[in-house]
Amino acid sequence: MVNVAVLISGGGTNLQALIDACADKSFPARIALVISNNPGVKGLERAEKAGIPTKVINHRDYKSREEFDDKLHEALLESGTELICLAGFMRILDTRFVNRWKNKILNIHPSLLPSFKGLHTQERALEAGVRFTGCTVHFVNPELDDGPIIIQAAVAINPDDDADTLAAKVLTQEHIIYPQALRLVAEGRTQVDGSRVIIRDANYATQKIINPIPE
Repeated sequence: MVNVAVLISGGGTNLQALIDACADKSFPARIALVISNNPGVKGLERAEKAGIPTKVINHRDYKSREEFDDKLHEALLESGTELICLAGFMRILDTRFVNRWKNKILNIHPSLLPSFKGLHTQERALEAGVRFTGCTVHFVNPELDDGPIIIQAAVAINPDDDADTLAAKVLTQEHIIYPQALRLVAEGRTQVDGSRVIIRDANYATQKIINPIPE
């Protein structure tokens, strides 16, 4: 069983998808901690309702990104975290933090990366006239919305779609593929090979590949 921390900033619908998945006793991960950089958000209520420990680390209380990230790192180590899932976490993590947790941070992004990194992804997809968009779960690199891709899901863009309807369709797929990606990683079925993720089949003899995180 792999200990996971989920980092949030808001409502936490992807957090809820992970909570629901982890409620299955056969799921290979458990959420050990939910951290929000914003107090009073719905995601914290979701975690508390599920009996998951929560912590608020308000970035506004720190003079620099490095100080904030150091506090995050400390809290993660204290909780026994082995994997991190970013679920609507609206803070950019510094290079030092990402390298400390190399290939142990998962993120979900509402586009088919590498297209449409950053914000306002659905508006930009519509403006570009693409026929499909979607979502991506990837390992996190220091660059924004970058890193080896684990799973993607595509949705068709219909002529009558606007940014809101498109975002709703994409969000539905996010809730499906994020738990799938976490399962693959927690089961030891993913291997990062350069910029690619190799996924072993279900018959592969799994082994725990999560290593202790350096101080």
